[in-house]
Amino acid sequence: MIIYENDKVEQIAHLMTIVIGISMYIFGLIGNILNISVFAIWSRSRKQINEFQSPIRVSNSSLYLLTSSCANFLLILYPLLTRIIFDGFQYSKTPMNEFYTCKLRFYALHTLDSISLMCICMATLDRYLISSRKVHLRQLSPTLHRTKQIIVIFIVLNCFHNIPVGIYYKVSDFDECIISSPIYIYYYLWIVQIFLHGIFPMSFLSFFGILTYKQLKLFAYPNRQLNINIDKQISRMLLLSCLSISISSIPYSVQYVYSVFYTEFNERLTSYKLLVYYISVLSFFSNAVLNFYIFLISTPNFRQQVKKLCFGQIRFGRYPNNRVNIIGSALNL
Repeated sequence: MIIYENDKVEQIAHLMTIVIGISMYIFGLIGNILNISVFAIWSRSRKQINEFQSPIRVSNSSLYLLTSSCANFLLILYPLLTRIIFDGFQYSKTPMNEFYTCKLRFYALHTLDSISLMCICMATLDRYLISSRKVHLRQLSPTLHRTKQIIVIFIVLNCFHNIPVGIYYKVSDFDECIISSPIYIYYYLWIVQIFLHGIFPMSFLSFFGILTYKQLKLFAYPNRQLNINIDKQISRMLLLSCLSISISSIPYSVQYVYSVFYTEFNERLTSYKLLVYYISVLSFFSNAVLNFYIFLISTPNFRQQVKKLCFGQIRFGRYPNNRVNIIGSALNL
């Protein structure tokens, strides 16, 4: 009876990975394609004229969010797909195919995830700088060309930083991907998983998000109602983004801490531990999948842009003087 129950739990775990994983894969790809389309329009280098005919510069935030959406798209396209194949359909992992089943998969997973989170943090920081009442802080916001250089530097640094992940991951005797180095595994646990994926982005977004919200409330907008709407939109975006990152990072980090300290090295997971592991792994991808729907729910201007995009109402290269500025300036995107 115990053996039968364990087999049943394993079947549930694999079926859950297939059903939920495929749903996340489809909705994640669609959402990030729309994200990329919208932010590609908003991040184009151009001068905008607001409704009072005063020139304003397009913020760099949309360029950061465009890069983050591209990273999320690739994160779903390859690491999530391979997770569904290997954990759901139980495609076997062997030393012969461990390069793309373990090494490349986890290298791409952590590199793309780090790029996505760092870009979201930089978008929040840029919003804080350009909304400041202090001139010297607003001047710290880089130009569009400098922003592109910063993004390239972030991508290169993350690619180099995660090289050990690709080196030390291997296939275990029980057909699982594990880190073979007993030394690097603690750096991977505390720095890569807990700090870079959890503590740092959540703290950073919460801190600068609150400061940005307070600064925007102090601005003297020509239209008071627009000011109120902007505050509500930004507060909802920040709250839901932080919640999404928490859902993504906390379960996986807790599970990994448990596996390191309470599971023997190279030990096969029991059925219930396997179920918990699969749930935490799927939650890891939730931030990449949910970003589009967070923006869609919390930001009316984003919904309008998506609607225009879906119904073919946007003509690239043509922007009415008094229409597109509301989208770009209202959210500093």
